Parts: sequence; C-alpha cells; structure tokens
Amino acid sequence: MPEWIEGRITENRQWTERLFSLRFKAPIGNFKAGQFVRIALEIEGELVARPYSLVNSPGEAEFEIYFNIVDEGPLTPRLAVLQQGDVIKVADQTYGFLTVDEVPAARHLWMLATGTGVGPFISIIKSEDTWQRFEKIVLVYSVRTAQELAYQDLIADVGKQYHQQLSYIPLVTRELVEGAINKRVTDAIESGELEQQAGISMNPENSHVMMCGNSAMIADVIELLKLRDMRKHLRREPGHITTEKYH
Repeated sequence: MPEWIEGRITENRQWTERLFSLRFKAPIGNFKAGQFVRIALEIEGELVARPYSLVNSPGEAEFEIYFNIVDEGPLTPRLAVLQQGDVIKVADQTYGFLTVDEVPAARHLWMLATGTGVGPFISIIKSEDTWQRFEKIVLVYSVRTAQELAYQDLIADVGKQYHQQLSYIPLVTRELVEGAINKRVTDAIESGELEQQAGISMNPENSHVMMCGNSAMIADVIELLKLRDMRKHLRREPGHITTEKYH
C-alpha cells in the first residue's frame, strides 16, 4: 500500500477561471512520463484523494499537476486556492501505463487529448527518451475555447527543438481560431482533416494511438479505429490503442 507523504506548494498558476496548475515539491520516487499520482487534502476530518497526471518530466526537481475545478467535487475547489508554502498530501508512488515504454514498436505516435487530458502528454513530449522511439509524433489537443489551450509556449519550444518530428494540431470546438481545426476529435478523424494536417495516416501498420481526456471522446475514437482494424493494446496481446485508467 502507498504511504502519504507531505508535498509543499511552490506555485499556483491560474490559466482561466476554472483551469489551474499546481507545482509542488515532494519526496516521490522515480516515475515515468505519462504516469499519475494521488493528491489528497483533509476535508471535514476525512482524507479526500484524487488521481492527477504529472505534467513535469521525470528529470525535473518539482512536480506539477493540471486540473479544472469540478463544482460538485470536494477537492478541486480547495486545490485551486492553495498558495506557495501550503501543504498537501501526496502518495509516495506513481501509477499508470500511459507511458511510451508500454507502447509496442511503431513508427508514428498519435496523442489525442481533450481538456486537462493533455497533462500526461506534456510530460511525454518534454522527455528526451520519447523522441528516440518514433519517427513522427502527433499531439492533438482539443478544447472548447482558445483560452483553454494551456502550455502553448512549452509546446512551441518543443516544436522548435523537434520540428521535423512533432506535428501539433489544436482543435477548438466552440469558436473559430486561426490555425486550429473547428471540429471535435471524432469529426476531424472522420473528415480526414486530422490526418491531412499531420501529413501521415492513422493505421495499424505503423501507428499507435494514446488517448487521455473525455471518456466519450475516447470511446467514440476507439469505435472509429476499430473500423481501421486497430484494437486496444494489452501486454498479453499487443495492439494500437492505449488509454489511461485512473485507479
């Protein structure tokens, strides 16, 4: 069983009215880019914990999570008001299989994210090992409004460093934004626009698809990819699709 350790907030960044990222220091053991950690606060005498993907790369001195406020949730409104020096509870272990070392051999890696689901993919593209594995990496980041596109400077910096390998495709569904596709992920796949912008196809011969975010998006994309003879990846039965389960 994991143990709870102390984490201390070093920065609270507010991206929008409802989107925040917290940086903190904690003696967490080694983790792999794409994994998540459990964060907790004591609320009304009870320790309330939730899983959050780590945005930082494994080599960074501080940890970071990216989240949105859930109105009916007990934890996120309280996390959103934490300030430098405040203390949180952090599990001493990280979890999850949304990591590139779990991906079977493939030429092209597609990472499809909605909202705060971009978090683990930020960690992955910040990690140098990722770029040794794949000829081409496509980061698809879908949000409702342009204001919700977080980490744009970081993505741009990674793009400059790996400009021949990275294809970054933002999708903004509720407003027209220059340089972004005005469609949901599923619609952009069905229309062919996603692959057209990426310059490569999504197929079982050379592609692996990682997804994180809205559960409906993930379920719908899996159904679309089944039509292309692509299946979920299991260790005992290698496939083409990897998703995260936060448990």
